[in-house]
Amino acid sequence: MMTKFESVWDAIEDTPEQAAKMRLRSALMRQVSDVVNGWDVPQVKAAKRLNITQPRLNDLIRGKIHKFSLDALVEIAESAHLHVELSVTNEGEVA
Repeated sequence: MMTKFESVWDAIEDTPEQAAKMRLRSALMRQVSDVVNGWDVPQVKAAKRLNITQPRLNDLIRGKIHKFSLDALVEIAESAHLHVELSVTNEGEVA
């Protein structure tokens, strides 16, 4: 029997808590990358707008998620003029 997962993070992370953090980090990285690609400027200029170095921006665009904390990604997203908001839902009872 095959196990189904809500996301790839649920399949590869050790705990639901780690998977939740990775989902958030991944979503932020995608959004920032989309914004930066929309600017249609060289990476050096985009990095300056985000207050990070060009190599760091390159890591973000290439999806090197392990190099970015959730806090760092929130700061970068805010520098990209993205409004970051957290939504919390109750998925059931905890035993």
